[in-house]
Amino acid sequence: MKLLQEKLAKYDIPQKAMAAGIYPYFRMIESDQDTEVIISGKKVLMFGSNAYLGLTNHPKVKEAAIDAIKKYGTGCAGSRFLNGTLDLHIQLEKRLAEFVGKEEAIIYSTGFQVNLGVVSCLTGREDYILWDELDHASIIEGHRLSYSTKLKYKHNDMESLEKQLQKCEPDKIKLIVTDGVFSMEGDVAKLPEIIALAKKYNASVMVDEAHGIGVLGKQGRGTCDHFGVTEDVDLIMGTFSKSFASIGGFIASDKETINYLRHNSRSYIFSASNTPAATAAAGAALDIMLSEPERIDHLWKLTNYALEGFRTMGCEIGHTSTPIIPLYIRDNDKTFMVVRDLFDLGVFVNPVVSPAVAPQDTLIRFSLMATHTQEQLNQAMDAIQSVFKKYGII
Repeated sequence: MKLLQEKLAKYDIPQKAMAAGIYPYFRMIESDQDTEVIISGKKVLMFGSNAYLGLTNHPKVKEAAIDAIKKYGTGCAGSRFLNGTLDLHIQLEKRLAEFVGKEEAIIYSTGFQVNLGVVSCLTGREDYILWDELDHASIIEGHRLSYSTKLKYKHNDMESLEKQLQKCEPDKIKLIVTDGVFSMEGDVAKLPEIIALAKKYNASVMVDEAHGIGVLGKQGRGTCDHFGVTEDVDLIMGTFSKSFASIGGFIASDKETINYLRHNSRSYIFSASNTPAATAAAGAALDIMLSEPERIDHLWKLTNYALEGFRTMGCEIGHTSTPIIPLYIRDNDKTFMVVRDLFDLGVFVNPVVSPAVAPQDTLIRFSLMATHTQEQLNQAMDAIQSVFKKYGII
């Protein structure tokens, strides 16, 4: 055995979890991504999805994807930089820029590639990137590729952010990067306070709206719109894999910034462009987002009901105020067992364990879709109450 394989063969954590019957990953779904899915022939309630508006199987979204394939084929066979730019891409970019309130936008093939390609190339060796300790992994990987000085601040802690800003040289570029809605914890960034500090220290701000668009703001425009700070946020990022019911992502900003990214962002230039089907599906989802505000209204009705119900139940849910509800368990093995037992009761949820979080911060991530019914929510909450009592969590 070669040295590389010898080293990797020692990694047996998944095998141990499988042997114990608590391995929760790569569960094969045999149906569409709806409020109910079929796994191994068993129907279960889906409370682990990021499709907050429930549009992944919407007839108009599917029809748009099919029509795009009929017209453009299945792929673009190249990068946007060279032969892979369609009129479909340009049309959606203009709509997205208008939607989030910026001059221009460009589409990447995934949301991860947006953060990877944007955060890594905007600042130079003498500049600074300041990031929230709970930012998404794609932001972390992006700043790792940058030659700039990276300064981490405590989660949503404005005193910590200001201390880090004070370390920066006044005449150098300072880019603050934060999630709008934090993907595991469900809490919302303190954008008004961040903007105030950015103005005080002449810093720029980038907000990852992956989990904010379709949920917060007017017609789902996101966290920046929710707080009324769109003009003061320099870059707004979004992904298609949540409320847009597709795959891909975008960055929106002023013309000068987008022009620079269009010609310097490596994950944009050197990746194949977003497929016609994915692009058209995202456009159709945007149509629905704008024309059916009742979806967002129902999502918030369910969210408020669930938040109150879990608090009354005695669950620890942190500071969430969104459809992402963390249910803290604070024990790795117990988290896996809870996920297994809930699946046996017909409820699909996601485990969040170390090293993604510290062992004492493990949780299950319970997320809502606008297409869930209150009856489905009650069924899931009853199952959670039963399992949590079994393990002494509540």
